Amino acid sequence: MSNAVVECRDVRKTFTEGNLSVEVLKGVNLTVNPGEQLAIMGSSGSGKSTLLHLLGGLDSCTSGTILINGQVISKLDESSRGQLRNRYLGFVYQFHHLLPEFTALENVGMPLLIRGEPVKAVKEKASDILTKVGLGKRLQHKPGELSGGERQRTAIARALVTDPLCVLADEPTGNLDNKTAHIVYELMLSLNKEFNTSLVMVTHDSDLAKHMERILVLEDGVLSAE
Repeated sequence: MSNAVVECRDVRKTFTEGNLSVEVLKGVNLTVNPGEQLAIMGSSGSGKSTLLHLLGGLDSCTSGTILINGQVISKLDESSRGQLRNRYLGFVYQFHHLLPEFTALENVGMPLLIRGEPVKAVKEKASDILTKVGLGKRLQHKPGELSGGERQRTAIARALVTDPLCVLADEPTGNLDNKTAHIVYELMLSLNKEFNTSLVMVTHDSDLAKHMERILVLEDGVLSAE
């Protein structure tokens, strides 16, 4: 039996609009192992974000099988899929997707509150992880009061607060200047090791990708080793 955190088996994805069909993924196979750092590269429009959405159970594949911690996600209803995501996965996007009306502490604690954990414990855990990412003095600041790098660090804290098996990151530094991007990237790699969480990162930046343990390239709908 595989101990893979996330697995794809012959995954295909076709987008259809009217008479037009575009096959974006053409039989993708992928195994993400526990604690692994993996970069997925490819040109713009190659389907990298589509693949990441499928891995995260945010979209359904046209055919093939995706497993999260050994569970076939297509066999689950929407509620069960949501619980699976909350339990095993963390997400970091190019745009932080923080809720503007909530503080950094509240944004980071949100996945735990959704899980039904006690408010006191949630505040303690969110505070601890924000301190880890260097934002211990910014707990009560709302996203609009944080810099771009601080917002992305808050998003990383939110992704890790649930102790996920795997963090899926979609161009997490794409919206930052080079210096801030490097700081955020180094932080992600160090936290990945500290939490022993798998990290799958979609990026077009080869300088960032080369620091990962494994690089795969998505080209013409097929994923292969660099």
